[in-house]
Amino acid sequence: MTSKWNLCLLIAGCLALVAGQESNVLLETINFLRRGQTEVDLENYDNTRQMESEYDFIVVGAGTAGCALAARLSENPNWKVLLLEAGGPERLIMDVPIVAHFLQLGEMNWKYRTQPSDHACLAMNNNRCNWPRGKVMGGSSVLNYMMYTRGNRRDYDRWAELGNPGWSWKEVLPYFKKYEGSTVPDAEEDMVGRDGPVKIGYINWRSKIAEAFIDAAQQDGLKYRDYNGRIQNGVAFLHTTTHNSTRWSSNRAYLYPIKGKRTNLHVKKNALVTRVLIDPQTKTAYGIMVQADGRMQKVLARKEVIVSAGAINTPQLLMLSGVGPAKHLREVGIKPIVDLAVGYNLQDHTAPAVTFTTNSTSLKFEDFADPTWLTRFNRREGPYGSPGGCEAIAFWDLDHERDADGWPDIELFLVGGSMSSNPAISRAFGLKKSIYDSVFAEIEDKSLDAFMIFPMILRPKSRGRIMLKSTDPFKYPLIYANYFSHPYDVDISVRGLLKAISLMEQRGMKAINGKLWERKIPTCKQHPYKSWAYWACYVRHFTFTIYHYSGTAKMGPKSDRAAVVDARLRVHGIRNLRVADASIMPEIMSGHPNGPVFMIAEKAADMIKQDHGFIN
Repeated sequence: MTSKWNLCLLIAGCLALVAGQESNVLLETINFLRRGQTEVDLENYDNTRQMESEYDFIVVGAGTAGCALAARLSENPNWKVLLLEAGGPERLIMDVPIVAHFLQLGEMNWKYRTQPSDHACLAMNNNRCNWPRGKVMGGSSVLNYMMYTRGNRRDYDRWAELGNPGWSWKEVLPYFKKYEGSTVPDAEEDMVGRDGPVKIGYINWRSKIAEAFIDAAQQDGLKYRDYNGRIQNGVAFLHTTTHNSTRWSSNRAYLYPIKGKRTNLHVKKNALVTRVLIDPQTKTAYGIMVQADGRMQKVLARKEVIVSAGAINTPQLLMLSGVGPAKHLREVGIKPIVDLAVGYNLQDHTAPAVTFTTNSTSLKFEDFADPTWLTRFNRREGPYGSPGGCEAIAFWDLDHERDADGWPDIELFLVGGSMSSNPAISRAFGLKKSIYDSVFAEIEDKSLDAFMIFPMILRPKSRGRIMLKSTDPFKYPLIYANYFSHPYDVDISVRGLLKAISLMEQRGMKAINGKLWERKIPTCKQHPYKSWAYWACYVRHFTFTIYHYSGTAKMGPKSDRAAVVDARLRVHGIRNLRVADASIMPEIMSGHPNGPVFMIAEKAADMIKQDHGFIN
């Protein structure tokens, strides 16, 4: 890989010269690739190391939670920890925030798709929504849009009320602060973490469109505030998991600083775990089977196996291992070891993006193709540190708009470009060509300046399910998103969409001539344009997932028939097996879950240490 990277450096330099670019462009290209080479060396550290036959802890999945867990558990030098990742290495180009759209098209994405639906995802190919998931060191913290939110304090108090002691807001706040390395200058000082490994901050670049959005939201009644502080309702420029215009993934935050310093931690990439080994008599997990280096291997765990593979892969792996709904497991030919509601309770946030035109400059594909982009990125100039063009965020409690400290039910976030800003966006969402041509192509053809507002439903009531397709671990599971099965979700989505449109009446948006892009969806023509029924049809077409899959290994007491793990994240009925990722969320939190998953991992690490008598 090192030689390939050097070849890239040589080619990039030659291309810059051929294109007649100034010498500083060539130097910036070389500097970028040299920086990338440093990270290649870090990623390659464990490449030639052979797996041992036994470790104390095996962590399955090197995503947001897995990297954090492995780093924390290996703080005990007497514990040998194995971290397994099905994907490959993280690369610096993946960590340029503006290119987030493109990553969904690459091999670092599992490229899952939901099962066809007749009431959602109607604008997508075959009525199936694309569900991206990170298949790379750092997992979905390398694929996401770096939008940092904690959620609302009531989310966690609700978890505790559901029978999960230790998960109230007061009890989880120290774990948020533990991992946060926030540089947000106007964060509430007694509520924020400043010294943790995960960098959080504002981006350096702000567009006039984002400033107009901030103004309009305030004119609508919101206050500009630290939405990760005491009160969530409000508007702000986006807090991001970036630093110096670079994505700050879990891999970068937790593993890069300890590479070469902890021989008791072994990271194995391109290693797909196919089964957790569980003794059916004692109901004790004792190891895993993993496909790595071209062969199937058995690795034993002296203390625990911890599954942190995410809300799709975690339930798939548990079910393949005999942990799940007994009837379903028997139907696919697996003998159940314990009957649990694995795969149920699937939740996600959706947002039917609304497009607006403006007389202010918006992001366009030319910005991505500008040959000077590396110079500007290295100098932290321009939009290249912007996470996929996302710039600002606002939270409303639409049921109680006069309550400044309400529990928000809708989030609006601004993207400073349109669906036609670059070809990766519509491809990532899997839009039907007929829909794209009818609604968005004109923006591209006329090179209009446009932006989008995504009204994201925060507390959906619909629940989906993950099911096995077969006993083959290499076959993708069946994903039934079940979007809009509860009428509330359609209702609140339409209300959020109308809130976004209403902002165009505020002075802030009028200053940039913000106007709704009025192109009708042809398959909604049976409804009067702009009627409630039309917008409900719109919502069912543009069912854009925000990639927040969660809940499929629900945390709850044994008396809860839907629960899979207890409050210490131990799988009910199985010894030495835990789950630590977004799967355990009993109810999805009111925001973007990447931050809360860091919190879950930090808390899980402490509980594991306590249970095994290690205090650091």
